[in-house]
Amino acid sequence: MTAALEIKGLQAWYGESHVLHGVDMVVQPGEVVTLLGRNGAGRTTTLRAIMGLTGARKGSIEVNGRETIGMPTHRIAHLGIGYCPEERGIFASLSCEENLMLPPELKGVGQGMSVEEIYAMFPNLAERRHSQGTRLSGGEQQMLAVARILRTGARLLLLDEISEGLAPVIVQALARMITTLRAKGYTIVMVEQNFRFAAPLADRFYVMEHGRIVEKFGASELEAKMPVLTELLGV
Repeated sequence: MTAALEIKGLQAWYGESHVLHGVDMVVQPGEVVTLLGRNGAGRTTTLRAIMGLTGARKGSIEVNGRETIGMPTHRIAHLGIGYCPEERGIFASLSCEENLMLPPELKGVGQGMSVEEIYAMFPNLAERRHSQGTRLSGGEQQMLAVARILRTGARLLLLDEISEGLAPVIVQALARMITTLRAKGYTIVMVEQNFRFAAPLADRFYVMEHGRIVEKFGASELEAKMPVLTELLGV
């Protein structure tokens, strides 16, 4: 089976700063994989490098068997990748529904979710469809940021700290969303600081430190790895 995402020896820079030092990672179709690590470990940079949003990149990043090193960001996105950055990118001057409809559907990657399907998954957004972006709560903005990707047809989702700073009830709703998307066959790579949120959702884990992968293990190994995670992450 061709991996949904395969990274080999990835190095990345921001200007003169060498941030990633030989990252290797494999994500199979339909998997939920979580990148763990302390702030500054290189997790967000890894997602940005996948999308071609860092400076120079070296190594290999294959998406469904296609090499993307050297591709511009818009072409990478058209391979069926959706990136939800930590800052969410909601346009304050647009309504919830206008924000939802803003990105175009990706050609050649299959049909995205309909607006009706999205509102069924996120009832809060249906209720707030005519509200301006600035009037949405942090949780509603996060739901909208993810929903916008689902409408495009992307099947590989890169989610950066989607639970950060949100009320427990919203975090629970996002966990249900991840479970639903996994059941629908989406492939998900999450960067998460909230270990309690990520632990029951992921099939596999990678731990980063100083721009390198220092641990990798499956969900079945999680309990045995807790002493290591406590040392590395303080969980």
